Amino acid sequence: MAITFEAENIDFPKIKKRETANWIKSVTKSYGKQTGDISYLFCTDEKILEVNRQYLQHDFYTDIITFDYSEGNRISGDIFISLDTVLSNSIQYDTDFEEELYRVIIHGVLHLCGINDKSEAESKQMKEAEERALSLRKEKGN
Repeated sequence: MAITFEAENIDFPKIKKRETANWIKSVTKSYGKQTGDISYLFCTDEKILEVNRQYLQHDFYTDIITFDYSEGNRISGDIFISLDTVLSNSIQYDTDFEEELYRVIIHGVLHLCGINDKSEAESKQMKEAEERALSLRKEKGN
């Protein structure tokens, strides 16, 4: 079981892979889940648009797409993150790029843990879960 990070046609973001993977595992554990194989692909807006069109029949840009392959309590999935959109969001919401990136990284894991964000109430729950996870990351000094 592994957490992997790759970049396609874009510079790899400045994250510490091992520390980030350990943080992800601690978050999944806090939800009573085991971490299976989770693959991150950092990409451009064009790549995420292509994935969105091909697999989800959505014709728009987004910051993250999560494909869930979880079975039982073991979470697994492929997570595509557009660094272009993460940067745009960090500017729009006046947040630090790194903080926004970690928010999106854990957002995908929270989906794998069963947290959704379709309704207003679910979005509020997701935001609270993101904040708890980001606090845990800061406690660990990552």
